[in-house]
Amino acid sequence: MTWTERTVVREGVRVSCRDWGGSGPPVVLLHGLAGHAGEWDTLARNLSRRYRVVAVDQRGHGASERRPRDVSRAAYVADAVAVIEQLDLHRPVLAGQSLGGHTAMLTAAAHPGLLRGLVLVEAGPGRAEPNVQAEIGAMLDAWPTPFPSRRAAVEFFGGGAVGEGWAAGLEERGGGWWPRFDRDVMVDALTENARRSFWDEWTSITCPALVVLGQSGIVPAHEAEAMLRQRPGTVALSVPEAGHDVHLERPEVLQRVFHDFLEQAADRHR
Repeated sequence: MTWTERTVVREGVRVSCRDWGGSGPPVVLLHGLAGHAGEWDTLARNLSRRYRVVAVDQRGHGASERRPRDVSRAAYVADAVAVIEQLDLHRPVLAGQSLGGHTAMLTAAAHPGLLRGLVLVEAGPGRAEPNVQAEIGAMLDAWPTPFPSRRAAVEFFGGGAVGEGWAAGLEERGGGWWPRFDRDVMVDALTENARRSFWDEWTSITCPALVVLGQSGIVPAHEAEAMLRQRPGTVALSVPEAGHDVHLERPEVLQRVFHDFLEQAADRHR
């Protein structure tokens, strides 16, 4: 199966989506910071055999608006809601990796009843991280852009499925391969995460939730344990031999986990 590009416009900001079709219950997928909708291709292709699947290029990323003025957490949440409403995705399961998972979590908190379920991949309520913007800025500054070739980018990003996934987010222009985002937009998007945690939002969520973690330590063990204590009905899974990009490293595991969770969410809805 292949995807169709769909465009959602909210307050003048264009958000591009990969609509994989499918006639089952809807699933919406959100990538992480500096990522792109194509990271979900393997999972989306497989899930679309049984579900309606839409992967989103979030504002500031990929084929969506490159330099939106508003990169607040609320803006990302409002975009997710606009995608759900404008594409008529009734009560979807909303899933996201890393900062995309954070957006999904805040969407579930702000809009009870909108979602059938929530899936967080390597994401959680977090804690105030005053240095996160400087760290991400330095990481992006270390990218040797433009990359001379796509293959060079794959190797820089670690090779294998992870390298291919990150390199797929680049575009060729001017004799080299460049990110499809603006460095300063990425840094600004983390302003609120640098200032505070989001535990109140986590505890206010009413829909079923699944937390999938690799071995990256991005969500420390004590934070994961606190998430389960504060929402005892949450389903949690640790994926061995996977880092932060679980969806790229172990898509077959994620597919099985998603399928089980989606079936359970559908049963609760019946």
